[in-house]
Amino acid sequence: MIRNDALDLLPVRHAVPELLTALAERGTAVLHAPPGTGKTTLVPLALAGLIGDGPRRRVLVAEPRRMAVRAAARRMAWLLGEEVGGAVGFSVRGERRVGPATRVEVVTTGLLLQRLQRDPELAGVDVVLLDECHERHLDADTALAFLVDVRAALRPELKLIAASATSDAEAWAELLTFVDGGGPAPIVRSEGEGHGYEVRFAAPPAGIRPAHGTWVDPALLRHVAATVRLALERHEGDVLCFLPGTGEIARTAGLLAGLDAEVLQLHGRAPAAVQDAVLRGAEPGGRRRVVLSTSVAESSLTVPGVRIVVDSGLAREPRMDHARGLGSLATVPVSVAAATQRSGRSMREAFGTVYRCWAEAEDGSRARFPSPEIRIADLTDFALRVACWGDPTAEGLALLDAPPAGAMAAARSVLAAVGAVDEDGRATDRGGRLARLGLHPRLGRALLDGAAEVGVRRAAEVVALLSEEPPREYGDDLTAAWRSARRGADGYGARWKAEARRLERSAGEAAEPGRGAGSGTGSGAGARGEDAVAGLVTALAFPERVARAREQGGYLMVSGSGARLAEGSGLRSTPWLAVAVADRTARDATARVRLAAVVDEGTARWAADHLRATGEEVHWEDGDVVARSVDRLGAVELTVRPLGSGAEPSLVREALLDGLRREGLGLLRWSRDASELRERLAFLYGEVGEPWPDVADGALVDRAGEWLEPELSRASRRADLGRIDAGAALRRLLPWATGEAGRLDELAPERIEVPSGSRIRVDYGGGRPVLSVKLQEMFGLAETPRVAGVPVLVHLLSPAGRPAAVTADLASFWREGYRAVRAELRGRYPRHPWPEDPSAAEPTRHTSARLRRER
Repeated sequence: MIRNDALDLLPVRHAVPELLTALAERGTAVLHAPPGTGKTTLVPLALAGLIGDGPRRRVLVAEPRRMAVRAAARRMAWLLGEEVGGAVGFSVRGERRVGPATRVEVVTTGLLLQRLQRDPELAGVDVVLLDECHERHLDADTALAFLVDVRAALRPELKLIAASATSDAEAWAELLTFVDGGGPAPIVRSEGEGHGYEVRFAAPPAGIRPAHGTWVDPALLRHVAATVRLALERHEGDVLCFLPGTGEIARTAGLLAGLDAEVLQLHGRAPAAVQDAVLRGAEPGGRRRVVLSTSVAESSLTVPGVRIVVDSGLAREPRMDHARGLGSLATVPVSVAAATQRSGRSMREAFGTVYRCWAEAEDGSRARFPSPEIRIADLTDFALRVACWGDPTAEGLALLDAPPAGAMAAARSVLAAVGAVDEDGRATDRGGRLARLGLHPRLGRALLDGAAEVGVRRAAEVVALLSEEPPREYGDDLTAAWRSARRGADGYGARWKAEARRLERSAGEAAEPGRGAGSGTGSGAGARGEDAVAGLVTALAFPERVARAREQGGYLMVSGSGARLAEGSGLRSTPWLAVAVADRTARDATARVRLAAVVDEGTARWAADHLRATGEEVHWEDGDVVARSVDRLGAVELTVRPLGSGAEPSLVREALLDGLRREGLGLLRWSRDASELRERLAFLYGEVGEPWPDVADGALVDRAGEWLEPELSRASRRADLGRIDAGAALRRLLPWATGEAGRLDELAPERIEVPSGSRIRVDYGGGRPVLSVKLQEMFGLAETPRVAGVPVLVHLLSPAGRPAAVTADLASFWREGYRAVRAELRGRYPRHPWPEDPSAAEPTRHTSARLRRER
């Protein structure tokens, strides 16, 4: 029996007629409905004609999380008075509950993508509703782009709805532009009629350190736990507390020990029984509940009994170091949109209260929306999907954000290495098989190639471990974790067994022609024990993470990243490791190994063979040229042999140039004359320009072939550079061909003759020419000397050579500044002449008495 009383309470019911009209007229629509209005549960039933008077249709609903898939299907089945598997069913990886009468099927966006790539027309499906688009998961963005393509090219009659709980509906409407050019898709808005909630800010105490990586200040968790206790004391109902990850959930649960309430931990890896218990609600008359949850409870879930939300203010986002092939999670402030989603969980059944564990003044500085996953995540899987779709660059897809070029280049490099794409980036037959496995391409490669080496069952079991990281209590030894999972004493073990069976079937179906699963033993691992099997399969999945022990401790990965094991790890004495899970935060110099398998050198070389290179390496290192023959696996040097004088001359020359770039032209022999010549040329280049040469370090290194030859090509080490006369070499850059070289002494003279007859050296080193001369030697000169038309800066000195005055306008100095200087110098140097009119006086280098004698 349909529960009309419950359906009538859902505010979105008022928007359904407008939505159905929009679909009939345009075929696409954006549904904007606040949290708790019923868009996930009532709308699909109306679209399918299971309630109301609409036509019967088959509706596919895509949710970002498996937990949301199950919850939505159960809720819709309950509203119809049925069990799941009848008119409403669901499908997630490894579990499908649908039947012949199913009209609404709820799936994960990842599963929808797999179906689209197997059957782009989605035969038998009339409407697709993509829920929670605002969360910007990569799978959802990709699925929407593919569906837009399907409507444009294959099935214009396919109805498409993007459902969002936040206010970015206009952007989605632009993406869903009607294929005939009819403009953006209609936006149907549902006003919220929830019970409402109040927000209270519970700022943490001073001194809380910002989160970084996956580390969260324990003081903040203590504050969150204290806020939960306070909320229970002040308000009725259950508490839903949002925390960034499972580690914080476990620690906060410990801080709530002794609480007079049932404390439940909800996250994607929680056992199905725990998830079901949370979503069923408390038994009548039972204890109050505190549900500690990750972001899985932000949307598409109703947790019965919740009246209070405590929000830690933190969320986890993926990060990818594309250069090293290392992924990690970053703890970031929750966005405004996500905080609104979280708050909405409090008002589903009654007026709610929300405690935000940050200062109200910080509220306005938060990002409006979560970071689009396409900007920050590993794009290898995405790149394979779009290659199989026929658009390797994704330039023709309807995406809100284009994939970053660097991330796509890194992804295509991985795909090329595993044979999934050709040199043009288009999917190969092998790439198609990998895409159909429903695994990351790395894991798909490990499954297919590993099955041929060690047998399909064992390869599938190890890949199942790699596809969902085992609990931390299993330890960091992958083989030991394999044994723990096999014992199956917990929820993880049950999920692992189901996934291993699925992968075993998939590997058999995707086996390459002529290479049946388990038929080969190329590396010899097939005849070895579980350590060798685990190491081989892991190395196939992550060849860049094969690592060799360093003499000074730790490991060096093939990717170039350093790695370290935890204290007390049983793997610490292992010469080679295949690292399955590692992360590296911005503050860490090396990656932390979370899970790894023992591997021998032969297997490491075989699995990462595409990264192996042998050849001469000549480079500048530790202040000199190093020349050697190296056999390397990525960054790991397998064998090294010094080359001595047999190194390739062109490589030596480039290494010397690199040394000049790094350490500067001071590596050459610079006499005083050479340095002054360079300063004069720099002055002329700055004041006159061409044809005078630029003599800055970078410019001179770039023109090394014009002024450092043939000496540079004859050099083989640092000492040889020190023998090159920089001054003689520099003269090769003078503009001899135009004849301007002959004007060097005219335009930038090395010395200037002053009125006393002395020839004074000009200093060009400060950017402006400087003439340092005794004041009395300048008597009788009315105008300041110039070089290349530029007045020199005259440093006027006392008879003892000490600074007395500085001027660039000698005539002005004689008129205005000299009198004060004269008064001071007469007292200090009475034996020297100090005429009242220096501009008309006789210049001298001597005292008054000697001047009289010479007359």
